[in-house]
Amino acid sequence: MERRAPAAAPLPRRLAIVPALNERDSIGGVIDEIRSFDPAIEIVVVSDGSEDGTGEIARARGVHVIDLPFNLGIGAAVQTGFRYAQANDFDLAVQIDADGQHDPAELPKLFDLLESGEADLAIGSRFAGEHTYRSSFSRRFGIRLFALTVSAIAHRRLTDTTSGFRAVNRRGIALFAADYPHDYPEVEATVMVIRHRLRVREVPVRMRERTAGHSSITPLRSIYYIFKVLLALFVDLFRPREHSRELPLEDR
Repeated sequence: MERRAPAAAPLPRRLAIVPALNERDSIGGVIDEIRSFDPAIEIVVVSDGSEDGTGEIARARGVHVIDLPFNLGIGAAVQTGFRYAQANDFDLAVQIDADGQHDPAELPKLFDLLESGEADLAIGSRFAGEHTYRSSFSRRFGIRLFALTVSAIAHRRLTDTTSGFRAVNRRGIALFAADYPHDYPEVEATVMVIRHRLRVREVPVRMRERTAGHSSITPLRSIYYIFKVLLALFVDLFRPREHSRELPLEDR
């Protein structure tokens, strides 16, 4: 009797979450580039109260678009994407900025960490390895300070806790769908993952200058951001883990 080869395991379902606020000049190119490097990935664009046709451009490229009624902020937009991922039973989800800074060619590095079981949250770091990334002094200072603070909490070295180029598995999706920080959420979200005893790993990635628009974080806002996030981190350390019950039971 002829033996049949065992069926190949199905590939994990992957979702790219693209939060966008008035990014009509870049959103189309971002979608096209994601697809060119990963044709199987599904994409959801969360239009955070955009008024420039960002959602319409994304729909014209055949991706799912969630229109928030008004600007709720980056944290709410990203959490909306994670809720969509959970509701539609995705295995992996990656956050990609709509301004073109994140290079989809680096996606396999993030997904490999998750699929190998090494991480629940994989962060694309601008400062690990040999990659270099130029920014203002105030932003570099804040990034360095946050990295040192979160590294002390995690008891391991992290270099880029403000990176928005990050991917999670089902455990991370469940956590972020239930609770996600608002305003400037990446640093607090990283601490959330650590406090829920999920595994965090960084991988060196190349990032680019934004292809359109301007950053909303000015030097003065950077100083305000630093103090605000450090205060939030201090509060989070004493906050009970209210949503740990929502993580998959087999993964706790």
